[in-house]
Amino acid sequence: MKAVLIKEKYSLKTMDAQVPEPKEDEVLIEVHASGICGTDLHIFQGDYKGTYPITPGHEFSGIVRKAGPKVRNFKEGDRVAVEPNLSCGVCYSCLNNRQHYCENVEAVGVTLPGGMAQYVCAPEGAVFPIGDLSFEEAAFMEPLSCVLHGVEQVKPDLADSVLLIGAGPIGLLLLQSFLVEGCSSVHVVDKDQDRLNTALEMGASKTTTDLDSLDRESYHIVCDATGVTFLMEKCLDYVRPSGRILWFAVPHVDAKVSLPPFRMFEKEISIFSSYTSCRNSWQALHLLQNGRIKVKDLVSHKLPLEEFEKGLKILETHSEPAMKIMIMPQES
Repeated sequence: MKAVLIKEKYSLKTMDAQVPEPKEDEVLIEVHASGICGTDLHIFQGDYKGTYPITPGHEFSGIVRKAGPKVRNFKEGDRVAVEPNLSCGVCYSCLNNRQHYCENVEAVGVTLPGGMAQYVCAPEGAVFPIGDLSFEEAAFMEPLSCVLHGVEQVKPDLADSVLLIGAGPIGLLLLQSFLVEGCSSVHVVDKDQDRLNTALEMGASKTTTDLDSLDRESYHIVCDATGVTFLMEKCLDYVRPSGRILWFAVPHVDAKVSLPPFRMFEKEISIFSSYTSCRNSWQALHLLQNGRIKVKDLVSHKLPLEEFEKGLKILETHSEPAMKIMIMPQES
């Protein structure tokens, strides 16, 4: 088979590899769609946790081609998606239902071979049936599960108003998720007008390229989906007293923000962060299957496996307009 291998920081190749053999509790998946995530770029750049060498790809779907002897719920031909984070189930965090902080965590595409390959193995417990969802839609199960976990952190109330900074693929998943939770309005800020047009189509009540044009201290929830530090700091200007801020995007590992503590005290503001997901895959899959969260318009590129590095470069340099870049390992 063909597989991408990140050998070390800023070094990768597409190589020939043996098709893996599933363990007794694993399935072998023929990968049909694998989304490039910002985390993949961070691993490539060497500023995010990961194991070298590694075959990346943690947002993927495909077809079961072989099942180990102890697999009970899947058979050859089943269409599936994968939750990449594998928890041990017995450490302190797992026993307190915080599996995303498992002390022995492994992650497909981060510490274990991932979906930027024509075939990959995954434990049965991490595999979910996708029904008749397209492979591209099903590959959004993982990023949507992370978004849902983030929205859970800020606990939106019915009719809350939201300011969302950033209308990339994750921002647009956040937009739809806030609306599913019953928020009355979501105002979206981005410098890209095409992305804002998509946000309007997905239910945004107002869009703008100019953050300064919005009323300050007027939103119950302000969410940053950019990871840009000065925008993370700006959230404090727009949240209501007793409001909530969600810093969702992944900033650079060495980034720092500066916030005035007296204003935090005076406004009684709560700031939430969100790290990966915690048992949100079923929620994500059902929202996708029932059309409550729509993702077809978020796919801007479909590239063969050999062009994975090209996809990374587009994300890194913004050399052309892009949303979700999807790798199609079975296509050449």
